[in-house]
Amino acid sequence: MTPADLAFDRQHIWHPYTSMSEPLPCYPVVAARDTRLQLADGRELVDGMSSWWAAIHGYNHPRLNAAMHNQIAAMSHVMFGGITHPAAVALCRQLVAMTPAPLECVFLADSGSVAVEVAMKMALQYWQARGERRQRFLTLRRGYHGDTFAAMSVCDPQNSMHSLYEGYLPTHLFAREPQCAFGDAWHDEDINDFAALLEQHGSAVAAVILEPIVQGAGGMRFYHPRYLQRVRELCDQHGVLLIADEIATGFGRTGRLFACEHAAVVPDLICVGKALTGGTMTLSATLTTRAVADTISNGAAGCFMHGPTFMANPLACAVASESLAMLQENQWQQQVSAIETQLRQALLPLADHPAVVDARVLGAIGVIETHQPVDIAAIQAFFVERGVWIRPFGRLIYLMPPYIISREALTALTAAIAAALDRPQLFQKM
Repeated sequence: MTPADLAFDRQHIWHPYTSMSEPLPCYPVVAARDTRLQLADGRELVDGMSSWWAAIHGYNHPRLNAAMHNQIAAMSHVMFGGITHPAAVALCRQLVAMTPAPLECVFLADSGSVAVEVAMKMALQYWQARGERRQRFLTLRRGYHGDTFAAMSVCDPQNSMHSLYEGYLPTHLFAREPQCAFGDAWHDEDINDFAALLEQHGSAVAAVILEPIVQGAGGMRFYHPRYLQRVRELCDQHGVLLIADEIATGFGRTGRLFACEHAAVVPDLICVGKALTGGTMTLSATLTTRAVADTISNGAAGCFMHGPTFMANPLACAVASESLAMLQENQWQQQVSAIETQLRQALLPLADHPAVVDARVLGAIGVIETHQPVDIAAIQAFFVERGVWIRPFGRLIYLMPPYIISREALTALTAAIAAALDRPQLFQKM
């Protein structure tokens, strides 16, 4: 990329969560392979983000590339209305086989946010078909479910963009976020606020929606599996649907194939995305039970009222199918276990650093929570100079590396975080 390219980018191209008038610096990546990103000037960065948690197999994987080449030679896209194709059938077979038995009806969508929208619309249409007017959702504070409107409405109202759209978004119910951390002792009073809200509003609640075990972009918090078990019990008690947003946690990231497995809980609907295609293309899915699907289908509309133009894109389905085939070979279990062990050894001792509030690790997720928010531009430049790609936010410096990362590459990432903590100039003044 030329200086003119970067100047055009800065002047005309909007990047995620970035000002157009005072944009953050962007680093020009011209190639990616394995766990490394190559910059235009030839430098290579060890990727600690898996491109926002999606590239679990690394970059330019020959099997994923071959799947895309083979599919594009046949067709890159065909509409899904009135048409089916082998790539979609193969992928949905795998998703049904990998998820708990009751989840057998698959809706393919474009992105994680859309999968959440789909799940919420399914819940609303389910109750409409049953002749009940249930239009509210119960969720958790500190949660995050995406940037589209319905998804935003169930994101934490104080710690997200939610407040910017007050008056436009529906008002839903927010229980206090879980206080018992993963691995700590369980205290049953932790569920009291959730239980009280469901007791008071249960007849108006279409579904509970939450991120199982790991609250991601809302705070990178790991909570006790017993909380999720109690949520399931209370949903059953009050006849409320449970939606598990596994977009960030699905496909092995927490050390289990799906985070719900930590609690041995089966939701009524599950949303998956991000790692579904191994980080190659955008694709997501919402799975639900036969009972939910049949109820919706037998309602007044006679069908589920949603249908994206690029639904079940064959190219995305083909590469997702290969990505899941790679996961089913079960190497991810050893890979994630090795990452977890190394992250614990490298990051947990940093809890004693004066700049640190907490250090926590679960599966292939490592988090350092600091007292002061990071200066994103400054800390990003520091990490790039050290040859690593880490994208912190707020007071959180975290790692979600590709599963194939080597011990040496992971050491480079954790060493860079440790070094950053010793530089106050990388953090905002309080």
